[in-house]
Amino acid sequence: MTDNDAVLAANLEFYRAFAARDIVAMDTLWARRSPVTCVHPGWTALRDRESVMGSWHGILSNPDAPRIACFDEQVFVHGDTALVLCEEEIEGGTLMASNLFLREDGAWRLVHHHAGQIVTRQAEHRRRPSRLN
Repeated sequence: MTDNDAVLAANLEFYRAFAARDIVAMDTLWARRSPVTCVHPGWTALRDRESVMGSWHGILSNPDAPRIACFDEQVFVHGDTALVLCEEEIEGGTLMASNLFLREDGAWRLVHHHAGQIVTRQAEHRRRPSRLN
C-alpha cells in the first residue's frame, strides 16, 4: 500500500468512526505522543488531546449530532506528514475540512482536524452562466 493509500484509508476510518458514533475507533485514530488540535465549525481551537477527545465524546454521544459524508479527498504527503483536504456534506450545507496526519509508530494518526462552512467557492469551481452572443 502506498503512503497516499494508507492516508486515505486513515481518513476514511475517521469518517467511518464519526458516522458509526464509535468513540473507541475515534480515540484510536488520534495521535498519542504528538500534540493534537481541532477546530470544529463555529468553535475556538482545542489545543490538547484531552480537550479534543472530550469534544468527540460529546459530539458522538449526542443523538442530534449531524450525519456526515466525506467526498473529493485530496492527499498531500510530505515524508511522515500528510494533509487531506476534503469536503464534508452535512444537513444544511457543505464544509471544507483539512485533516493533518503524522506517522506515529508506523501508522498514520490524526494530529489536527479543522472544518468550516463553505460560503463561497473560488471562480474555477463556480458554474459559468451560459451566454448567447
